[in-house]
Parts: sequence; C-alpha cells; structure tokens
Amino acid sequence: MKKLLSSTTLALVLLLGGQAAWADLMLYPTRVELENKQRAAQVELINRGSKPETYRISIVNRRMTETGEIVEAKEVLPGEQFADKLLTYSPRQVTLQPGLGQTVRISARKPAELATGEYRSHLQFDRVADTDGQSSLEAVAKPEEGQIAIVLQALVGASIPVIVRHGDTAATATLDGLKIEPGTDKNKTPMLVFAIHRDGNRSVYGDLVAEFAVAGAKPVEVARVAGVAVYVPNLLRQARMPLMLPEGTVLKDGTLTLRFSTRPDAGSKLLAQATLALP
Repeated sequence: MKKLLSSTTLALVLLLGGQAAWADLMLYPTRVELENKQRAAQVELINRGSKPETYRISIVNRRMTETGEIVEAKEVLPGEQFADKLLTYSPRQVTLQPGLGQTVRISARKPAELATGEYRSHLQFDRVADTDGQSSLEAVAKPEEGQIAIVLQALVGASIPVIVRHGDTAATATLDGLKIEPGTDKNKTPMLVFAIHRDGNRSVYGDLVAEFAVAGAKPVEVARVAGVAVYVPNLLRQARMPLMLPEGTVLKDGTLTLRFSTRPDAGSKLLAQATLALP
C-alpha cells in the first residue's frame, strides 16, 4: 500500500525589532514597552494573504540565551521577572479577511507591592489550522483507491516582547572581545565577533554599526544590524555580524570602530563603543 504525502514546513518566527511580515501576517509594532505610568498599548495585525486567516493569541514566557536565541521558559529561574501575571489583552482570537487588520489591546495591572524592575513576557500569535474543507484529504491529496493520503498544514506563529517597567530602572552596556573571523569555503563573508555586556535592572536595546577607517580618510560603514537586545537578567550576549565591505575596501592598516546606540525613535544615543586596531 502506497502513501501519498503532501507537506509543508512548520515554522516558528520570533520577532526582533521594526515593522515586518512573517508569511501573510504583519504586526506593528514588534515590541511593546510600558513605562511606569503607561498602562496600555496596542498591536496592529494585518492579513497580507489572499484568504481569511485565524490566529489564536496568548501570553508566553521566553528567555534569551547567551547567544541571543529566544527559547521557551517552562519555569522561572533566579533573577527572571516575567510579566504574564501583570498583563491582560483582548481579543484572544481573531479572524482576518484578506487585506484587513485587527487591533489587539494590551494593558498592565500592577499590584501595590510590585518590586521595582523590568518584567517581560511575549505576546504569541498562532495560526489556527484551516477547517473550511479546502485542505481536506479529498480536496488536496485526492488519493486513489488503496492509497493513504496525509496532509500537513504549515502553521506559522510569531511572538513579540511585551516589557513592563516599574520604578527607577537603568542600564549600561559595554562592548569587548572584538575580532574578525575570515570567511569559509561555504560562506566567504567575514564576521565581526564580539560581546555585549549589560549591567543594571533593565534591558538594553539598540542598533549596532561598524565602521572602518585608515589615517586621513573618511570612515566607511562595513556592518549594521538593527534592533539588538540584551534582556534582563542576562549580563552577556555573544554576538557576530557579517562584514559587508564596499568594493576596494581592505581591512588592514586602520581601525574598526563598533558602536551600540539606541534606536532612532529613542534618540540614537550612544550606549557603548569599542575599537579594533587592524595592522
């Protein structure tokens, strides 16, 4: 007996910074911050696809690893402060017609005894499987007599951080450990490797820009990554950036400068800077 298999890839997309689209779902903003007296915010969802889609919405807890990966947090570890018990949101499920959107409203309720600090969870959007019959075995696979048909639908999910701050919070950042790793046979792009250190009771979040300069010449930008975070309680993030060298640029006899600054909407304030001398 033969098996007829029609399948697509199961994907989970975690969001970092800016307005963006995942499959047919667009979210804006992709990061929510509720500072002290600010108790409410909203997220806009837009269906950019060609058919109606349903998304189930929930609050989940996630932690950041030392390499920046966002993973599920099944239990609370020392130093972690999640926001799930502080947040309420509506609606819990939405069906979006093609080209149309929906507003999800989020609010924070702080108990009187809440300790000073930063609390973070993620707002999760999970696509609900199609139940209108268009993806049924008969409609999609059309198995012949004596065959078994299996259809796996791609369910795309996305999550955005929701941060609640209470009381006086502050953080500083430093950069160190800069070095350049040459490209490999498979990936010829050289990489800038470094570490971001965070200190304080709130996260740091911003853009990374690397410039290279030789004596007497104007610096040229060789790398840029937007929307990079180091979340509480992490004190360190090991990072790497691809170096996109302008034609004719050779990384020698000069200085590479790496800057970590707040996002433009936060004033592009310098958070940290480090240099690497290249002989």
